[in-house]
Amino acid sequence: MSRNNSCSILLFRIQLFVVLVTINSCSVPVEENSKRPNIILIMGDDIGYSDLGCYGSEIKTPNLDALANNGIRFQTFYNAAKCNPTRSSLLTGLYKGDSRAINMGSLLKKGGYKTIYSGKEHFDNWVPEHCYAKNSFEKSFYYSTGNQFFVPPSGTFKNSFYIGKKKLSLEEIKVQKKPFYKTDVVTDYALKFLKETKKESEKAPFFLYLPYHVAHYPLQARPEDIVKYRGKYLVGWDSIRIRRFEKLKKLGLFKKDDQMPGASANINQFRGHPGGDNTIRSKIPLYRPWNELTALEKDKLDLEMAVFAAMIDRMDQSIGRIVNWLEETGVYENTIIMYLSDNGSCPYDSNADFSKDPGPADSWRTLGAGWATTSNTPFKYFKQFGHEGGCNTHFIMHWPAKIKKASIYEKPGHITDVFPTILDLAQVEYPENVNGKNTIPLHGKSLYPIIEGNDRETPEYFISGYSERFRMYREGNWKIVKANNKKWELYDMSVDRTEINNLSKEYPEKLLKMKRNYKKSKEKLDRLE
Repeated sequence: MSRNNSCSILLFRIQLFVVLVTINSCSVPVEENSKRPNIILIMGDDIGYSDLGCYGSEIKTPNLDALANNGIRFQTFYNAAKCNPTRSSLLTGLYKGDSRAINMGSLLKKGGYKTIYSGKEHFDNWVPEHCYAKNSFEKSFYYSTGNQFFVPPSGTFKNSFYIGKKKLSLEEIKVQKKPFYKTDVVTDYALKFLKETKKESEKAPFFLYLPYHVAHYPLQARPEDIVKYRGKYLVGWDSIRIRRFEKLKKLGLFKKDDQMPGASANINQFRGHPGGDNTIRSKIPLYRPWNELTALEKDKLDLEMAVFAAMIDRMDQSIGRIVNWLEETGVYENTIIMYLSDNGSCPYDSNADFSKDPGPADSWRTLGAGWATTSNTPFKYFKQFGHEGGCNTHFIMHWPAKIKKASIYEKPGHITDVFPTILDLAQVEYPENVNGKNTIPLHGKSLYPIIEGNDRETPEYFISGYSERFRMYREGNWKIVKANNKKWELYDMSVDRTEINNLSKEYPEKLLKMKRNYKKSKEKLDRLE
């Protein structure tokens, strides 16, 4: 071998050593990986505050109940009152952003986590494409909003399914339990990816984002789940609502002397209705006392809520499948599970054909105001509203290795708090710049101190409500909120969590100060500082 060849080989070995040292210095050591928790973030869709057993419901949710009963439940946790802004803020940690936004999945992937996405994808227009599932997660199965739960009679879904960047035909989607039911299929792929991940690396922790479409319309459910609830709702929404509120008090989520406002009609002036069936459609936005309905109406409305309950029941069964896998593989203790919903229950008329009962694949039905106001017990109004019925979600955190005592956290949190919490859990830092530009600072504050049994620094303010028409702004115990772009209302949430007493006339100076503070906060957010 010549001297030149020997020098070349030596130089190559030195360069290779430098590269390996650099890679190792940027990654998390294997022994550290094993200490970091696995993270599962689960989201429901259009599920009201009281639709889980652990939040007052009669719907059977034993798996979520077990997580809540051995974890932390929040009394108040704010979403963005609608699907797309909630999901945008949750995954980026920002109320609003631009091309500098970062999906938490991409950061965790760079930090040594195996990342998985299975479920619905729905973003605001400001979210850049590099934040989409196909570009942020190692493994992904997803679809955009609008899909049915069963394969429709036409054999074609309204929107496509994807695995990574590949569009799937219906025949390519793997179905373990026939007929195809989307909630089950989403769970199938989550488990498939989890099993693959475990084979690929025993030591690397994983992050699973599991956004279900349940219980968004169309109301479709497996018959064996519907039959569990058929007839249980003939007592009516008035009785169910009272029972749920009493249970919420017994659970410690409300005080004994807290009051519940009257049931809500759909007063949203910006959510239109399809034409046709005018006699039926005229009743959908309204709340009517149950005892004023005919026997036929009661039977049909019992079925409506039975299907809705069955959808949530099936989601809980699916979450149970995930938990069983965690236990079987020995990673349950060091896995933190978080669960929340993207907004309150939805009463908006999107019914396509009233001649078809809700439930099967050929139906396209939605909840009416009566059951939607029951879902949001004890709050008023619905999805899109900045009032608590639209923007206050249940929120559960469960982590056996760290959370040793079940508790209820009384101070509010927000979806923007989830991103910094997950970074703390993963021991991953938020970068100072992206693509040569300064990043937008995260808008929330970590919930990690609460996990350790301590209090945390509450954010200066919380914002929710879909658009300025339904905006809410909260500082401490004071909250301003508007509906249908009308005058601001003012509430003292320390004594009136259900927003019964509008104090705007009693405290005009407080109202004015809150309006000014909101304007300043919004202007700063709009500047993307």
